[in-house]
Amino acid sequence: MLTRLLVCFILCVLTVVCPAQTPVTATINAVRQQYAPDGRVALFSVKLDSTGTLVGKTNLPQAKLDLLSRLDGEKVAYKDAIQVLPAPSLEGKTYAVVTVSVANLRSDPRDGAELATQALLGMPLRVWDKDRGWYLVQSPDGYLAWVDFGGFERMTKAQFAAWEQTRKLIYTQPFGFCYTQPDRESQTVSDLVAGNVLTLLDESLSFYQVQYPDGRTGFISRTDAQLYEQWRASRAITEENLVKTAKRLMGIPYLWGGTSVKGMDCSGFTKTVYFLNGHMLQRDASQQVHEGTLVPTPNNDFSQLRPGDLLFFGPSATTTKPERVVHVGMWLGNNEFIHASGHIRVASLDPKAPNFNEYELKRFLRAKRMRTPN
Repeated sequence: MLTRLLVCFILCVLTVVCPAQTPVTATINAVRQQYAPDGRVALFSVKLDSTGTLVGKTNLPQAKLDLLSRLDGEKVAYKDAIQVLPAPSLEGKTYAVVTVSVANLRSDPRDGAELATQALLGMPLRVWDKDRGWYLVQSPDGYLAWVDFGGFERMTKAQFAAWEQTRKLIYTQPFGFCYTQPDRESQTVSDLVAGNVLTLLDESLSFYQVQYPDGRTGFISRTDAQLYEQWRASRAITEENLVKTAKRLMGIPYLWGGTSVKGMDCSGFTKTVYFLNGHMLQRDASQQVHEGTLVPTPNNDFSQLRPGDLLFFGPSATTTKPERVVHVGMWLGNNEFIHASGHIRVASLDPKAPNFNEYELKRFLRAKRMRTPN
């Protein structure tokens, strides 16, 4: 009898601590898995509250419609309070362009939140929601994160379309400044980093006159920038270009969430290298590993790799745990790769080399090629 009472008590505790998934929750999760399996690039935060009301937010109208259709088919009684973004509080200004050299995008709407990624001056953003002075935005690679009001200029669809039509200039030096006058000794307007894009207003023999998305104007030395259309036409993800760009970033410090020359993490580094050569990769290593084509590396034989190929590292799958891709670097040749680890550095997978990285060799998973070898 005592044993039976004890078993009943344990079952009651387990029921409270680990409640069974309700049919409605199962349906919500099924819709989420179909439309937003990766919460980094799609939002579907919906639940059924204690009053039988569906609450939450999504930026996927079709996902909401599908959920309601499924629940109706299951004869579920509910009240619909799901908000489809963009939020009404944005008042139609659902587009934006970054106005600072590097905008920090965070995982939550607060200064102390984790740095999720960065966005460069001139980068277009889609704006979905607002929380005090913070805005939920989506970058061109699909990444969702929060940025404070000082980092970008919100626009209506018409204003954004007009900005898109302007002639652009791209900053090509790793770091520098824009000036109030066509003179390097004049007051600075802001700092600039490689990849920043501004509107071109005029040009002289020595300087470009530019305009920021928020209306500020200034001057950039012609030796530090290039007309965007000319730069874009000159970009190609060749082995030579990728290696040259990667090595130019040597020594830049590691920064979790960083994707700029002010600091970058491992996937931020590979993303930046490819971006500066005209190709956009996904944000994280666990996303980049699904791009490109697989390069065979049987028994850690790296002979088929070419400079520019990406190497992915992490714990291999076991009988109880799935594979986890947690690190990425770029192959240079001669058994060497370059990656962000403390700072941008070159390491070797050759045990005889002075810069041999045994740790990364032991957790090497696979290599992917993002382009056709030249």
